[in-house]
Amino acid sequence: MVDRSFADLSLAALYDSLNPWGPGDDFYLGLVMRAAAVLDVGCGTGRLLRRARAEGHRGRLLGLDPAAAMLVQARGHRPHDVEWVLGDLRTRLWSGEFDLALMTGHAFQVLLRDEELRVALRAVRSALAPGGRFVFETRNPAVRPWERWTPDRVREVPDGHGGVVRVRHEVRGPVGGERVTFTETYEVVGGGSPRVSVTTLRFLAPGVLAGFLAEAGLRVEGQYGDWDLGPVWAGSPEIITVAGVA
Repeated sequence: MVDRSFADLSLAALYDSLNPWGPGDDFYLGLVMRAAAVLDVGCGTGRLLRRARAEGHRGRLLGLDPAAAMLVQARGHRPHDVEWVLGDLRTRLWSGEFDLALMTGHAFQVLLRDEELRVALRAVRSALAPGGRFVFETRNPAVRPWERWTPDRVREVPDGHGGVVRVRHEVRGPVGGERVTFTETYEVVGGGSPRVSVTTLRFLAPGVLAGFLAEAGLRVEGQYGDWDLGPVWAGSPEIITVAGVA
């Protein structure tokens, strides 16, 4: 769990260390490798698209992110023939150019307001070619994961320069409704002042997600509760949604 905005260059450089490659990345990589043209919304450091190109993808790969610091990381790595665009889904109008659109790393949950969500989904729908798919994941609100985001749970990760960074989280105020606001504190062991970011995420149930998608002209083809593609149930950590053009 980490704030995807990462406006700070030094924090952006830590993103991949804080979020090591895992089963979710393998899932998305498989989808990317089977698609001719891919739009990665909220691409972060571009790790997924860079890996796809390195493993032989020959089609169009475009990463979109609102944080310039993240795209500095993306552009600083090879291969260099991936398109990187600074902005969000309102930055450009794409029309039927992509076979696959993705939002990984729970980036979908930063769409907080109904109209903001509707605008984003309409833009995704416009970007997809006939037969295209939109795939993303959100945390399952039934599990109440924010109850484990407490300051006593401290992670230590290497900073890439021989040092260690401690990361802790704390929920702000009582949680009511679909939105949860929390702080993430990053502290370099042995020096420097802690840096604190504030993030708000929206937690939507599977049926609510399906309703917003339908409004935008997208139909749910499948929803899964984990990266083994098990069903969504009260104890599943994820809601992984595969939606097609209606």
